[in-house]
Amino acid sequence: MEENENIFDKISEIFGGIPGSLNILEEEIDIDIQMNYFDSSRKNKKNKLPVNLIEDSSRLFSEKTTLEEKKDILVQLASLDKVEAFRTIEKFQQTEDEMLKDWTILALKESRMLLESKILNENQVFISTGLGGKGDKLRYFVIILGKNLIEFSDIQKKIIKNEFSFALSNHNSELEALEFSESMATIQAIVPLSSPVKAVFEEAVYECNNYGDFLNSDFIITNVKKLSFDEIKIFIQQQKENKGLDFDI
Repeated sequence: MEENENIFDKISEIFGGIPGSLNILEEEIDIDIQMNYFDSSRKNKKNKLPVNLIEDSSRLFSEKTTLEEKKDILVQLASLDKVEAFRTIEKFQQTEDEMLKDWTILALKESRMLLESKILNENQVFISTGLGGKGDKLRYFVIILGKNLIEFSDIQKKIIKNEFSFALSNHNSELEALEFSESMATIQAIVPLSSPVKAVFEEAVYECNNYGDFLNSDFIITNVKKLSFDEIKIFIQQQKENKGLDFDI
């Protein structure tokens, strides 16, 4: 995606216009779990569903039913455009089964979208990332780096906090978390689909560098997962070795 593009425009381009409704997964769910769920959902749609699925869904609440069987039942219920199916998934969510918490959230989201699509007679687009989102915004994890190996000073930390908060607020975005370690900083922020994400953070880095040119102009953005500072060091070292990047850590 080009620097000045945003996700909303990209979706509109893909669908040949603005879809009826965008649904953002707000919860943070591991990408591997999401991929497994959607793969199971696709396979399920190719198979014939049990005739009495809703009646047989009581097995979902039985301790004798295996974890994999419960996963299948949830996926099957989510594919039915019936209120009873949605209510059953909703009821199961209230059991607070930790082993199936994320799987149940995905099933409930799919079931709700299917019902809304039927009732409103409009296309539904589901947007999910590992870090989730809020409303019409996606959550991002951003890594910024100093130009040397010296730990950020208190003044530099204050500049980073102030300038990133200001730049994000200018784009109807929000700084949720900011952490420092040596010459690294991590930012968790939510940004609207309609904003060009890279440009938002470039603006903040540029403003910070007006106070001493202490930040690397290159930074890392992901919406897949959060990284610890040790993981960041390993990742950057791998990137330097594989792609010849000029980061210092």
